[in-house]
Amino acid sequence: MPLLSFLLYIFVTSFTPGPNNIMAMLFANKYGLRKTTKFCLGVGAGFLIVMLLCSYFNLLLKNFIPKIEFYMRILGAIYMMYLAIKIISSKNNDKNNDEDKNSSFFMGMLLQFINPKGILYGITAIATFILPYHDSNFSLIMYSLFLAFVGFVSTFCWSLFGSVFQKFLSKYRRQFNVIMALLLMYSAVSILIK
Repeated sequence: MPLLSFLLYIFVTSFTPGPNNIMAMLFANKYGLRKTTKFCLGVGAGFLIVMLLCSYFNLLLKNFIPKIEFYMRILGAIYMMYLAIKIISSKNNDKNNDEDKNSSFFMGMLLQFINPKGILYGITAIATFILPYHDSNFSLIMYSLFLAFVGFVSTFCWSLFGSVFQKFLSKYRRQFNVIMALLLMYSAVSILIK
């Protein structure tokens, strides 16, 4: 396996802006790092399930994905646009209010099943870098765990950024929300025109 290429692909794809990372940073800015950790753990759990599915059903997915890829892109783009609209229209509520239901473990996990970037990332990473070299159950599970761990670390890093700059970002919350919403919209559009 070309290890350097694999690690570069994993790093660049995981740490660039996408729905997981943008939402994690937004939630950490709004609710703090501790409350956002549940969302990040949900992302990691959902990502693990998606990576395991990609590992074991990659041949099936390779033949089936071209048929549903367009619809997955549309669904994912619509969901990201919905999130962007919610971000722009959100009010500057006191962060001590009840935690937003979208920042929960379950929502972080659910996001992975409609996140085209994550699904295509898994299919590409596993088909290109893993299955040609490793196909035992143990190696597929270990690589899926590794990919899920990297996914968790990337969203946690974005959460940490949102948390560290919480005071600064709360001063400019409206501008921050607009920028995050625009990044989500850009992600949605880039999925559609890819």
